[in-house]
Amino acid sequence: MNPTSPLDTIYYINLPENFSLSKNAMHIDPTIPLPVQQKDSDAPGTFDPKELTPEQILSGLLTIMAYDPKNEHILYYRTLLKEARPNLQKELTEAAILKAKNEDFDLAEEIFSALRGYDPEDMVTVLNTALFFDQRADAYRRQGLTDDADAYDEDALVYYRDALDAEPPLPDAFFNAGFYFLKKHNYREAKSNFETYIALTCDMKDEDLGENGIYKKNRAQEMVNNISNRNMEDDHFVAAYDLISRGEEEKGLQEIRKFISKNPNVWNAWFMLGWGMRRLENFEAAKQAFEKALTLEGGKTSDTYNELAICLIELNDLEGARNCLNTALKSEPENTKIISNLGYLALKEGNPAQAAAYFQTVLEYNPDDKIAAAELAQLDV
Repeated sequence: MNPTSPLDTIYYINLPENFSLSKNAMHIDPTIPLPVQQKDSDAPGTFDPKELTPEQILSGLLTIMAYDPKNEHILYYRTLLKEARPNLQKELTEAAILKAKNEDFDLAEEIFSALRGYDPEDMVTVLNTALFFDQRADAYRRQGLTDDADAYDEDALVYYRDALDAEPPLPDAFFNAGFYFLKKHNYREAKSNFETYIALTCDMKDEDLGENGIYKKNRAQEMVNNISNRNMEDDHFVAAYDLISRGEEEKGLQEIRKFISKNPNVWNAWFMLGWGMRRLENFEAAKQAFEKALTLEGGKTSDTYNELAICLIELNDLEGARNCLNTALKSEPENTKIISNLGYLALKEGNPAQAAAYFQTVLEYNPDDKIAAAELAQLDV
């Protein structure tokens, strides 16, 4: 029978008073049950203290940190970990960041959970957790897993909010939260966070900020200027995104047209107009809007080219669609939405073998992509 929870893989033991793991072992209070990670070879009800390893204890303690942070003995267990591995927090943080970078998300999430249980007051860990969920959401959105991406974005927001409330303030929380809200098209909140970051760092000398800090400060100011210059805090712009996102495209298009009438050179507005039109399957009007976005400063993004390609496929301009998708793929070579659209383009061109190759590539990046799997199953190649 497989365990239903990671806590099912540990058991508690009481050790004799004179028990020690080694000459230099951590001090263990025999009156407090000790969580031990069971071995795969352990049979139920069998335990020999002579076979107990330090790794089993450390693993058991970390499991408690991750999945039972309200355990009645949590303070004692934290003390044991600090005695056994003084550099544990640094080691685990580096491991979690590396796992997240390699998109080993489940293990990274488990390590971040253990870190929060180990030191719940550490706001850097809280911020790192927010960044992790933010990154995980972005990865899933690139794979077309919109529902999963939205769920992890919500998780990220919870930890960003906690990090933003830190005392003393944590400048990097405001910098990173600014980009989170920018991604969510909440330009007012994004601008506010970037402005706060600038205010928190304005009195710091360049030598104290360092090269990375100077870059962040300039980048934050650039984002504030972009939002202000493009008037992206405008009520019509904000309402348009909210309405189209909720499936009220007609109302959203009314709002974005009002915005464009006063702000005709904002590429994001034309992109939003094209997005709404494409969702309504008005592909010619959507095509024109995306093409306009490409002519404006900042509009030549992979998303713009990808959206334009979808319209061109529907309008049977297959060569134009391929050019757009290839351009988008140069910017984001592992974006499975773009690769999937190349597969649909190949189908439209009557090349099922090439389409299958694209869908297979999608599955190599994301084995859980149900759409690519379904398309591949239908192809007799």
